[in-house]
Amino acid sequence: MEQHRGVSTNSEAFPILPDKTVRRVGFGAMQLAGPGVFGPPQDRERALGVLRRAVELGIDHIDTSDFYGPWVVNELIAEALHPYPEGLLLATKIGAYRDQHGGWPPLGHPDALKAQVQDNLRRLRREQLDLVYLRHTVDQPGYTFADQVGALVELREQGLVRGIGLSNVSVEQFEQARAITAIAAVQNSYNVVDRRSARLLDRTAELGTAFVPFFPLGSGFAGSSRAREDAVLQRVAEQRGVTQAQVSLAWLLQRSPNILLIPGTGSPEHLADNTAAEQVRLDPGEVAELDAVVAEGSGLEAPL
Repeated sequence: MEQHRGVSTNSEAFPILPDKTVRRVGFGAMQLAGPGVFGPPQDRERALGVLRRAVELGIDHIDTSDFYGPWVVNELIAEALHPYPEGLLLATKIGAYRDQHGGWPPLGHPDALKAQVQDNLRRLRREQLDLVYLRHTVDQPGYTFADQVGALVELREQGLVRGIGLSNVSVEQFEQARAITAIAAVQNSYNVVDRRSARLLDRTAELGTAFVPFFPLGSGFAGSSRAREDAVLQRVAEQRGVTQAQVSLAWLLQRSPNILLIPGTGSPEHLADNTAAEQVRLDPGEVAELDAVVAEGSGLEAPL
């Protein structure tokens, strides 16, 4: 059974880097691209407006990648927000590319990773990236996971990267990377219906490392969400008079104090609702009900 690690408030800031704290609810920019995270947005001005509204709401952590679009989302961020507000942390991911069909093949050779960092710098109009996640897929011939992490260490030593993160990794890979260098954050799938990364989340909590769940609302690239269909989640939201998304996000914030959220949306209204989840505090009974919601295939059994 998973154990919640209590926090005094969902709105506390968290030190994602040694000299940088961020609010616990940020913004994931992936959905600003076209359908399937491929091509330009259907409404460019609306996408730009969402980014500007995020900053107005006090969001200081935006998650992106040059392979969103590809290139589209980083160019939107630069157009909307450059010169960037002081204190804004931009996190990006490397390790993949988009093929002509919208697929996500791995691109993990150390030299390719270095080139991807340069691409992100150029399109974001930055001289240094705050946080770069290595998106791990499968080991490829000719290089190792340690070689990939080492490439990021080189980039940090050159002043091109401040913090190194990992995405889509196991506990064992996390520990392997930690033996090489400091890891600022881990980004794996985790939400109320998908607890497969629970062991890794608990390990990062022990170490004070940020854990940034992608798909925090249970949504995939197509926008579907098993969490939205859950009866317990629906009932808690109705009783509270808040949205199901806010309940899902509040549950995550109360799950562990090192969780930072990056819910994505192309809607200014949903952006405001997601940010307001910081103010939703679930009571112990509601937390217990939601703790028991584990989707089939999540890798965990519901607690007895």
